[in-house]
Amino acid sequence: MWLTSVVVTALALASSVDAGNTFRDFTKYVNLFIGTEGPVPGSAYSAGNVFPGASLPFGAVKVGIDTTRWNISFAANAGYTPDGNVTAITMLHESGTGGAPTYGLIPQMPLTNLEGVNLLDNITYMQPRTSPDVASVGYYRTHLENGVTAEMSASMHAGIIKYQYPKNDGRYLLVDISHFIPSAGKKEQWYSNGQIERSADGTWYSGYGVYREGWGWGGDYRVYFCGHFDTTPTKAQLFSGKATDPYWPNTTDVKPTFTQQTSIQGGTIGYQYANRIGALFEFPSNVSTITSKVGISWISVDKACGFLDEIPSWNLNSTVAAAEDKWNSEVLSKIDVKTTNETQLEMFYTGLYHSHLLPSDRTGENPHWESDEPYYDDFYTIWDTFRCLHALTTLILPNRQIGIVRALIDIWRFERFMPEGRSHNHNGRVQGGSNADNVLADAYVKGLQGGINWADGYLAMKTNAEVQPYNNFDFEDPSGSTKEGRGGLQDWKQYGYVTTARGRCLSKTVDYSMNDFSLSQVARGEAPQDVALYLNRSTGWQKTWAANVTSLNFTGFLAPTLANGSFQAYNPLSCGDCDWKAISYEGVPWEYSFSFPFDMKTLISLMGGQKTFEARLDTMFIPGLTGSNQGGNSAGTTIFNPGNEPSFMTPFLYNYLPQKQWKSVKRSIDVVDEYYNNGRSGIPGNDDAGSMSSWLVWNMIGLYPVVTQPVYLVLAPRFEETTLQLGDAGGTLRIKARGLEKGQYVQSLKVNGQPWTKSWVSHEDLVGSKGEGGLLEFEMGPEAKTWDTGDVPPSPGYISK
Repeated sequence: MWLTSVVVTALALASSVDAGNTFRDFTKYVNLFIGTEGPVPGSAYSAGNVFPGASLPFGAVKVGIDTTRWNISFAANAGYTPDGNVTAITMLHESGTGGAPTYGLIPQMPLTNLEGVNLLDNITYMQPRTSPDVASVGYYRTHLENGVTAEMSASMHAGIIKYQYPKNDGRYLLVDISHFIPSAGKKEQWYSNGQIERSADGTWYSGYGVYREGWGWGGDYRVYFCGHFDTTPTKAQLFSGKATDPYWPNTTDVKPTFTQQTSIQGGTIGYQYANRIGALFEFPSNVSTITSKVGISWISVDKACGFLDEIPSWNLNSTVAAAEDKWNSEVLSKIDVKTTNETQLEMFYTGLYHSHLLPSDRTGENPHWESDEPYYDDFYTIWDTFRCLHALTTLILPNRQIGIVRALIDIWRFERFMPEGRSHNHNGRVQGGSNADNVLADAYVKGLQGGINWADGYLAMKTNAEVQPYNNFDFEDPSGSTKEGRGGLQDWKQYGYVTTARGRCLSKTVDYSMNDFSLSQVARGEAPQDVALYLNRSTGWQKTWAANVTSLNFTGFLAPTLANGSFQAYNPLSCGDCDWKAISYEGVPWEYSFSFPFDMKTLISLMGGQKTFEARLDTMFIPGLTGSNQGGNSAGTTIFNPGNEPSFMTPFLYNYLPQKQWKSVKRSIDVVDEYYNNGRSGIPGNDDAGSMSSWLVWNMIGLYPVVTQPVYLVLAPRFEETTLQLGDAGGTLRIKARGLEKGQYVQSLKVNGQPWTKSWVSHEDLVGSKGEGGLLEFEMGPEAKTWDTGDVPPSPGYISK
């Protein structure tokens, strides 16, 4: 049914009040357009693909514009492109993703006349923008060529949109249920079917759309909607038309058929090529402003209508203010920094914002099973986010991370596997290993509890390690499952590595090694009898170490390895297309050969010892040595790739060498200063659901997490003082940097009042033995100092031979 019921410091910012709680307004330092363009100004090619529209933290609804772009080399993944024409304002988006788009669903599009408009061909009504869009936390505004200004905001499950129409033109709103963000090729998502009905006076409409596929594949799924206008239309009509792709003019003779009925169905339930359906509303000429609310549910129309209660006022500013308060209280206020540098403030708080848009909190909105557990969707993907994003959430929002871990385990309970990627309630796709294992291990070693059933959590991890997932025969790599689990598990268990018979054999071997190390970490508490098994399996990467392969005068690299143990001929500087069938995924063997933070002791030995390891690390940062062009997944010309996740930890591996911490600091500063900024191209590649942004946040704090271990590498803070609130009821971690104006290098460090000579700290050092927090005191200066004379970070995966 359609209706049921002048030193600028973040410490001196203006105050807001919400429910009696006073907190500072950090939202003014969030620039939502950072990461919306690539290296070519005005283009989204190789951009961060971030979502600049309105959303709450982990919002189930993300309200923003969708745009066309006639360049098949990239897509409008988050709806927005700087140069595309607007085709709709929609309720569901991802943020920062690569590959083919997902969502751009449940639209509205304001029109001022119908002359020459075919409602089934958005090329006939799409609108250029006549001035730059405006965005702030919880708010977005666009001005279209037809004279309409659209402003929008969002609650958790609903959006509000205000349209200002020009004086002497018509006032129409188009709702095309078949709308989605397009892309080229076999990974495009599709409209399948739908249903829409309206109230007799046209002030309400509701129904559902059925969609399928996209980057993560998957069959039909339903999204329910409920819309309400503050103004009664003079005319409301439903329409339908043949099934076509609404974004490409491949059918020129299709026209809409209107009906005076109050309900219309696309086709028989379950039919995937049903008619496209929608509604057209016309409003009185004496009304210049029309406001609409739209609720979204994955369960029912009733729930979608109920979610409109989240926005009680028709005043859009009230929803914006509530969104600002939510971001301030839940996320942004958790890290308070002191600095005189406004550019750094903007980079930092935008990075913190981008790090908490995904996954989407859909607790209570799972259409497939009933559960008392939290539910999150839109993991896009854990291959990207496990490296440092989840560790950030664990530190400052531990209850959120607990909910995410519980959701991952609950998905395993009902679907046999935890996801690697997941959208629209469907597991897929797997870029490498079963990296939810790493997320769980990191939470486990840092003591997260809060209702997590760790016995089940370990069983979920063990499923990944022992159960072969069925092969979904992905056209990009038919050699094993890309839906979930470990597609090369049969090789891993038989040979101890993934053979060249499987796509991405080298990078899968790297991932599976870390995944099994993760199992050994959790097994220490949950299944001690399994520790040796998985610790031994985590050494599988060593079986693929080609000790005689030479590149750039260095010897010994990971190599694609045949079942008989011999090595395939290859170039360690190249991964070819670096795609799903390549020997390694989005990274070259040179790069992946540094990817064993759980056993750096063995790695340094295999590379020839500390001096050779250092020289090899130095070589990673020499310009002009890159051997593979990875398109939108690469930045710069060094082997180290600042534009993608496999290189995330590489600049900081100097910490594993005695008295070389200063080099990690130098690399951190050089990479941030060259590749990150507060401009629209301020992220050097896809933000990958906040992965790149969280990497920046860690670098500016002056720490970096060694995931799956309760260890953080010490870098150098960018701020004079940083205060981290460790959860809602936790303690405070304070990081002070005295003498920062003198230089960037650490001269000395105290941890909790004690002189410190190690280039790493433990999780307990930061949060305290009872959650009371910690204190890091840096003395900074202009010269590199070898203050780090203590033990190097641990190698808990090391097994003596």
